[in-house]
Amino acid sequence: MRVFLGSDHAGFELKQLLLDHVRSLGHEPVDCGPPAYDAEDDYPPYVLRAAAAVAGEPGSAGIVIGGSGNGEAIAANKVRGVRCGLAFSDDTARLTREHNNANVLSLGARMYDESVALRYAEIFLSTPFSDEARHVRRIAQLSSYEDSGELPPLPGDAG
Repeated sequence: MRVFLGSDHAGFELKQLLLDHVRSLGHEPVDCGPPAYDAEDDYPPYVLRAAAAVAGEPGSAGIVIGGSGNGEAIAANKVRGVRCGLAFSDDTARLTREHNNANVLSLGARMYDESVALRYAEIFLSTPFSDEARHVRRIAQLSSYEDSGELPPLPGDAG
């Protein structure tokens, strides 16, 4: 699987480690930047490129990295067709794929040590979507809203 990675300065070193780790897992990493450490860089140019690449290539995945991962998750989720989850435990790394069919993972380089971040990436990349009806239904509601801007009906609404 092709895995697109983007970061900012806070996530730069972890991104470099993830490129090798993703490759060692048998995937094809694609570095969306930054190409070098720059303490003054901004994450949107790199994260949006990674997310847009994932949205444009069904079956691919993405990993975006920043200090906390919050801004990166917000940015990635601005791209139509992207579902990005922030990992802060083994369970969240797994559930973002299993229940939400996320195609992008956000990691906070300052939130946990590198070995933990690498484990979260591995869990995310190895976890399949459950395909359970309730999760499929919920994702369909989100996709419909993304396409139309119309809110899903509330339970019990006649339509």
